[in-house]
Parts: sequence; C-alpha cells; structure tokens
Amino acid sequence: MDHAKPLPGYLVQRYEGWKATTFKENASWYRHLAEAGQHPRAMVISCCDSRVHVTSIFGADQGEFFIHRNIANLVPPYKPNGDYHGTSAAVEYAVTTLKVAHLIVLGHSSCGGVAGCDAMCSGAAPELESETSFVGRWMDILRPGYERVKLIEDPELRVGALEKEAVIISLENLMTFPFVKTAVEEDRLTLHGLWVNIGEGDLEAYRPEDGFYDI
Repeated sequence: MDHAKPLPGYLVQRYEGWKATTFKENASWYRHLAEAGQHPRAMVISCCDSRVHVTSIFGADQGEFFIHRNIANLVPPYKPNGDYHGTSAAVEYAVTTLKVAHLIVLGHSSCGGVAGCDAMCSGAAPELESETSFVGRWMDILRPGYERVKLIEDPELRVGALEKEAVIISLENLMTFPFVKTAVEEDRLTLHGLWVNIGEGDLEAYRPEDGFYDI
C-alpha cells in the first residue's frame, strides 16, 4: 500500500497530550478495560455527522457505550445474505454477544443524509437514484418514511419530520431481527428512539402512543 501518509502534526500533538494527561491519570482504568474486556450497558446507533458526539451528550466514559455510526443513523431490515452487513453485524454482536440492556437510535437536526433522501425521493437529486450511488442506495432504507411525510409542503418541516422518521424506521427494522425481537419480548433488551437538536442542545425521545416529546 503506497498511499498511506503520516498522521497530520496537529493530531499527533493531540494524541501526545491525551497520553500524557487523560491516559496517564487513568492508566489503571484503561488497563482494567483492556484485561476485563468490554461490558457496555447500551448500544447507540447514531449518524456519522461530526457534530453528533454521543459520549459528550451523555457524559459517558470509556466502556459505557457500544457505538455504531452510519449515514442518517439507519438500521436496514433483517436480510440474511443481504447487502447491509455492517450495521446488521454490529447489532448482532451487541445483542447476542455483548448482551446490551438498551439499544438507542439517535437522530439529529440538520442531517445531510436525510436531506439527501428527501431530495432523491422528490426527484430533485437524480444522481442519488443511480445504482452506483452508495448514499442513494443506503437512503432507500428511509423511503417508507418519506412516504409518510411527503404531503408536508414546507421543505424544512418535511425534512425535519423525515429526520424523526429515520429514528422510527430504524426502530421498526430492529424488530425484524429475530434475536432483537426475542430479547425485547423476554425483557432482556429495551429499544429507545432519540432526536437531538444540535443548535439548541435539546433532546427528544419517542414513544409510540404520542410521538416525540422533550426530555
């Protein structure tokens, strides 16, 4: 492999600072984590968006969360031998091996992936319809959500509603995984849907009977 380059200097400096302070001050805890393995209580499926920092939002320490990130925090439907093994594999590992007690889907405001889905489904982004578009084919998962909100005329309100549909669709798809469904029905696992407003810091949770509400 001839194309890998040295890490940028500013990242090297940040690493050295972390190693000399945070790591050094908590060396015994890091050693415990390395020797005892991971035992997270919760899995969080969140967006790749650089502005969504799950551990900061919840003040989490190393070892607390098993985190999986993808475009628009989506979970595909259960499909053995399908094309979406990355997210499905992470869910399988968290539920069957790590045996997490909580599985959280965290959506957010100003999601570029969701906006792309809205544009694609409304005919404004034909490039995403191409079979060669990885983003477009991934956002196909959210098409059922678009069908639920497409009659909202205001584009900003429609995309905002679609961001929350991304959470709901993912929760619905999680229940198509047999091992998730069994764990939920046996009260070994609870599913949670959240949406965070990046600019305001507000967090909303989802419940089926009345939708999203402020925490």
